[in-house]
Amino acid sequence: MRSARLLLCVSILLARCPAALPQDSSPPDPQSKSASGAISKADTDAEVQLQKALTDAGNDRAALIRNLRTYLLRFPDSPRKAGVYRALIESCEQIKDNLCALEYAERLIAIHPDDSEMMLLAVGLLEDQADDACLIRASGYVSRVIDRVEKTPPEEKPARSSLAEWQDRQDQIRSSLYYMRGEVERLQRKYDAAVTDLQKSYSTRENAAAAELLGEIAEMRNDSATAIDDYTLAFVLPQNGAGAKVDRRQVRMRLGNVWRKVYGTENGLGAQILAAYDRLAAPPAGADPSVRNKDAKDLFAFVLRRLNGTTISLAPLKGKVVVLSFWATWCGPCRDLEPLFNQVAENFSGEANIAFFAVNTDEDETLVAPFVLREKWNVPVVFADGLDDFMKVMNLPTVLILDPNGKIVYRSGGLAEGFPETLTAAIRAVLSAAK
Repeated sequence: MRSARLLLCVSILLARCPAALPQDSSPPDPQSKSASGAISKADTDAEVQLQKALTDAGNDRAALIRNLRTYLLRFPDSPRKAGVYRALIESCEQIKDNLCALEYAERLIAIHPDDSEMMLLAVGLLEDQADDACLIRASGYVSRVIDRVEKTPPEEKPARSSLAEWQDRQDQIRSSLYYMRGEVERLQRKYDAAVTDLQKSYSTRENAAAAELLGEIAEMRNDSATAIDDYTLAFVLPQNGAGAKVDRRQVRMRLGNVWRKVYGTENGLGAQILAAYDRLAAPPAGADPSVRNKDAKDLFAFVLRRLNGTTISLAPLKGKVVVLSFWATWCGPCRDLEPLFNQVAENFSGEANIAFFAVNTDEDETLVAPFVLREKWNVPVVFADGLDDFMKVMNLPTVLILDPNGKIVYRSGGLAEGFPETLTAAIRAVLSAAK
């Protein structure tokens, strides 16, 4: 989880909340002079001793920590103090001394109170301590970063980003920050506040981490129905969104435990999971392609889309034999069947009274054109736009032959041995009957 928090810090730095970079991040100019025109001897001594501390430590991180601490005792007002703090934080983390890292992270925040990166690093370190005082400080740091992000106007977005890109990035950051604060509040046992923040995280960007914590809180409150719903979401959602990943095996065990508590068995749990997955994977309202032909009463009333976005009406195909192959890019058997279907279509290329179409059913239509280009199919490819439902295509691949009146006279599901020969014979029989 700690690595996820550090990635979040980087995200915030890039998006809006840059750490206030120390003004002493580069060595002092040896030609710099005091107000009287003379080079400050104190600054020169401090720089010499700092270089000695670094050199003497070599690659030994523990020695570097000792040397830098001694340096700070001797030069508490060093112009390089912020940089030394950063070096100490990094070194302390590398030797797993979290208390040391936390001490200098908070010292650096005191110098640079706008350093969002360091605040979020401190949050992770404070959470590891988990005592009340540390959690109060952690919550305060996250709240300060949230406030800064929420007050960022669009005018401050990077010039290279579009408004939509910037807004999407801001939503990702908000989701992560609200998750972090909710996590701290859960550790503080402030469950109402935690639920509010975790719900904000989830509503801003659906994520498994927030759903799992919401399920955990609901389970502790003996709200089994809510716990089941939240754990189910945590199990089926992809690993993105907030600044933490979930252990799916752990979520599965928690979900099963609550389900058995309510129902005494795990019967029905699989259906619950599949229903949740289907609900989350469903296209947004109004985006369902089947609405394009919702009033179609027969095959010839359909208007389908080609891959280039143009449309093709099936009405002119009335009186012809129509052969349809329903497929998707994710379907393994389809990848084997479609080249054979393409071959059969080429064998009938001189026949005027027959039409072939590869009917795609992918939800993510952006995958289709590159796939077809790579496979070099010649058969016309169209999007189903509800034709699969109309033809009651329940599994892929499915191949249909329709007679000149649009009646299904051949249906095959899956890829059987001898498919090209069987399909060719069936087509010839329909063509002969149509003469």
